[in-house]
Formats: sequence, structure tokens, C-alpha cells
Amino acid sequence: MLHISKLIPQGAGLAAVLLKRASTVELDWEVRQKSRFEATDSTGRQLGIFLPRGTVARGGDVLVAHDGSLIKVWAAPQAVLKITHCPNHGTPFDLIRAAYHLGNRHVPIELKPDHLKIEPDHVLADMLHAMHLIVTEVNEPFEPENGAYATGGHFGGHHHGHEHDHDHSHDHIHTPPLDPTAPHVHGPGCGHNH
Repeated sequence: MLHISKLIPQGAGLAAVLLKRASTVELDWEVRQKSRFEATDSTGRQLGIFLPRGTVARGGDVLVAHDGSLIKVWAAPQAVLKITHCPNHGTPFDLIRAAYHLGNRHVPIELKPDHLKIEPDHVLADMLHAMHLIVTEVNEPFEPENGAYATGGHFGGHHHGHEHDHDHSHDHIHTPPLDPTAPHVHGPGCGHNH
């Protein structure tokens, strides 16, 4: 078994010729979130992956084995729900609304300009249908967003090499605190369990 304990995000800094020679391994999202797992690469070698806790492998990342072997990670096709707006009853803005509601439920979501993807969930599919969105079951690679606090605080898990030391002072509107004795009112589709 080939032991692996290092991951190079997107193969950064590696020569193209080395990446071209690397074997590959296809992994679905569930496996790529784990820091310890076994897999088989494109040459038939058994891989024992032991990455630092919290590491997530993305399609295009490169695993480095103890013997120096490089293995490129591919996001394997898997069952996902592809969400698009209805051209007859909605607008592309409906996708932003859907992303907002899915985000409130902490659902892993892949964002694209013309569609969203989530893992299969019939309850969420029903909610999205009720929002007049088109939900299609497909078998495609799944690369959900990392989130704003992933990988050392860099949004999306990538650091782009520029500094953010400009002034962030903005005028803020201050609202009075909520009255704790006021009734808590829910409207239709509020999303809270009662």
C-alpha cells in the first residue's frame, strides 16, 4: 500500500510535465471530505491516505506519496440534484433565493452562474419545486463551496495574494434592540420546525 500524507492544492508549483505523468484517483464528495481513507489509483495501486484533520481534497488537487509519487484527484461523478431557474415562470434571480435558503440550512452547495448543485434530498427538492425551480437528478462531479471560514479564513479556501488593508469604515445604521416580550411571528415557508 502506498502511504500518502500530503496534498498540494491544485498542484500549485508543480511542473506541467510532472502533473501529466501523475496517476489519477476519482473520489466522490463524501470521500474527499475525509482525512483518512483508502482508494485505488488509475494504475491499480492501493493508496492509504492520512491527511491532516480537516483537509478536504478537491478535483485538481495533487496527493504526494511517501515515495514521491504524485496522484491527481478527480471529482468522481455522483448523484446530485441540479437546480435551474424556470424560464417560463421565473428569472435567474430565483437561483440566488434558492442559494440563500439552502445556505440557511447549511447544505453543501455548488454554485455556478446558471445552476446550483446539491446532494439528493427529497425534502429540499420539494422546497425548490415550490419555489418554481427546475430540479433534475443527474450524475456529475460535485464541488461544493468551502465557505467563508474554511482553510485558514481565506474565502473559498484560496488565498489570492493580495492584501486587504484598505479602510473598512462604513456608515452603519443602528436599530434598537428587539423587545424580548414581543411575540415571535412566523410566516409561510419560514423554514423553522415547530
